[in-house]
Amino acid sequence: MQESIAVAEQIIRLDVALAVTIGAVGGVVIGAIPGVGPAVAIAILLPATFQFEPLVGITLLLGIYGASMFGGAVPAILINTPGTPVNALTTYDGYAMTRRGEARRALSVACSASFVGGVFSVACLLALSPYLARVAPYFGSRDVFMAALLGVVMVVLAHRRQTVAAAMLVSLGMFLNTVGLEGVRFSHRFTFGQSWLNPGFDLITVILGLFAISQAFKLLVDREPPPRLPRMEPGRGGGFREIARHPRLAGVSSSFGVVMGIIPGVGEFLAQFFSYTFAQKTSRHPDLIGRGSPEGLIASEAANNAVPAAAMIPLLALGIPGEALTAMMLSVFHVHGVIPGPKLFETQPHFLQSLFVVLLAVNVLVLAFLKLSTGWLVQVVRVPSRYLGVAVLTLSLVGVYSLRANLIDCAVAAAFGMFGFILRRLDLPLVPIVLGMVLGRIMDEKFRASLARVETPLDFIDRPISATIFAIIVVSLLAHVGALIRERRSAEAESSRESG
Repeated sequence: MQESIAVAEQIIRLDVALAVTIGAVGGVVIGAIPGVGPAVAIAILLPATFQFEPLVGITLLLGIYGASMFGGAVPAILINTPGTPVNALTTYDGYAMTRRGEARRALSVACSASFVGGVFSVACLLALSPYLARVAPYFGSRDVFMAALLGVVMVVLAHRRQTVAAAMLVSLGMFLNTVGLEGVRFSHRFTFGQSWLNPGFDLITVILGLFAISQAFKLLVDREPPPRLPRMEPGRGGGFREIARHPRLAGVSSSFGVVMGIIPGVGEFLAQFFSYTFAQKTSRHPDLIGRGSPEGLIASEAANNAVPAAAMIPLLALGIPGEALTAMMLSVFHVHGVIPGPKLFETQPHFLQSLFVVLLAVNVLVLAFLKLSTGWLVQVVRVPSRYLGVAVLTLSLVGVYSLRANLIDCAVAAAFGMFGFILRRLDLPLVPIVLGMVLGRIMDEKFRASLARVETPLDFIDRPISATIFAIIVVSLLAHVGALIRERRSAEAESSRESG
């Protein structure tokens, strides 16, 4: 009873309520604007959240993270342009329904499926949290080191056709983390006598450069005319009625999102792949999937919206972010002295429970906002890209300067922005660099802490948890190599048939 009262007192505060509202509404609007996305918005807002209490700052960022995927479905359905990258599969069936004159129905189905996936994910987080509280204290430094190593491996393997590039970029991120004055023996690493390198590369500065400033450059260079919007048919759409017709698909798709969200380095794309494949294999009309089927919308939107809450599980339990957005949120925890990891469930259970309830409130508020504002929200997609580029660039540089009032940070962020712009042009991923910095820092700290108990390399896996994680790493690598061999053999067989 006292715990419930303590949680309620934190949630009903005005600042928390404002953070929920601004995060939910702002996230939908940001997601609906093609070319911006949650990573850019979170990177810009990150310096401001350092001034807030942890619950307020995390609530604001989580609201934007989750709500942007709701909003990203709007341009994907109406103009065949996903608002966020994870809404790419939504274009297949959503835009096909729009061309048939069923735009409102498609928006309603996508919104309802997103709500179901988000609520299911929060429910799983609430159900799993007591078990996390029991298991997390058993993770020692070697176990966390192996878990971080698993995250690095998963990040590389998740970029299936770009594994070499992803491995190089992860390594670059890990190297960037080593630059500067290290905190154990206070020795200079890779500073080359340059005093401005002594503090190292700040994670927030790198994030703002790679994601926000590079996207601003892209928006300024790629000038496209505002798209024409289709007419909205009258009616409400009946999205929840469609969900009721396919309850198993909604449940399985949401489950894929939860499982893929928990695994570091995997995220929404693989969840959507599995759920969409499941929809194609189990549908009574598989030939309609991808051509305007509500089942395809349910599979893609339920899966990607189940990921955000699930991605908080490895972050809260082990302090290991699963992808770039939770890596950004990790810095908010550290600024306020709230260290995610095994002891968090013991030291601050009220904070965690409040965070879970806030996640549920975000989904409810987003659903209500979308139901009431779809008519004018669709106009957001017509904002000219050059205006967005100027706004993002200005806000990014202001955010970088506000961190330490240092113009050198602005120059560093601009340099990473140009590097990120080049990577975007080459169609190479940005996320591995950020995750390499975060996971590299965890591995560095835990490796040093483990050395007192380690005599041989095998001592890193002499505990049940670390041995299990190591086995998962080995199996994942072998499975990936096996898949590559099968693909190569099938390609050779196909080429031999064509030549024959």
